[in-house]
Amino acid sequence: MKTKIQQTFLLFLIAFNGLAKLPEKVIILTFDDAIASQSTNTAKILNEYGFGATFFVCEFPPNFDTDKENYMTWEQIKELSDMGFEIGNHTRTHVNITKISDDSLISELEYIDSKCRKYNIEVPSTFAYPGYSNDSLSINVLRQKKYWYARAGGGRPYNIEKDDPFLLPSYDIAGTDTSKVYRAIRTASQGNVVILTIHGVPDNVHPWVNTPPELFKEYMDYLKKNNYTVWSLKTLHDNLYSNLNR
Repeated sequence: MKTKIQQTFLLFLIAFNGLAKLPEKVIILTFDDAIASQSTNTAKILNEYGFGATFFVCEFPPNFDTDKENYMTWEQIKELSDMGFEIGNHTRTHVNITKISDDSLISELEYIDSKCRKYNIEVPSTFAYPGYSNDSLSINVLRQKKYWYARAGGGRPYNIEKDDPFLLPSYDIAGTDTSKVYRAIRTASQGNVVILTIHGVPDNVHPWVNTPPELFKEYMDYLKKNNYTVWSLKTLHDNLYSNLNR
């Protein structure tokens, strides 16, 4: 995480340069919950298009360790990392972080960090709130733990000049309402980055957040044909802070 002085300097650079260093239409793909299809299906599609993405991983209770038909192994998560995708933190147990103590939240975060170290995965610098639940106390913990970004919900684009990086808005594209998804995508513009929240493609264990594979492929094809830039959160961060000392 950058200091407040660096964040202020970033905003100055943005205002001075008019966001000229960013492509006009940036889409950030984020995937939650370590669903098995993200490894067996999604990553292959992303590679076909040359798209980046952030995978927010957790050990979803109670069946993460035993249900490998529906959840990734850590070896598969490592493969995603080796393919160039970003691994983000989604807590160990997909807990509502507004209902636990600061110490418990730190323990949840550090567990995922330790698993990443064990598998030689870069320790996460981005976070996604389970169920989008957050409060000022949890945000303070994330700042103290030196995260760059924390993704929430909200159904609108991320305005780089105005929005708190610890309350990144995003669009959930689950379901079959394609018009909703295309409306969301088309809100991407200079300085307004569209962050998409996706779960399994498909997600058989959580059907209420399922994205049908044929629709996901259709969306990716649309992004490619219409010249959208598709990144991970880490790539967005690296581009925004390219003029700052890291």
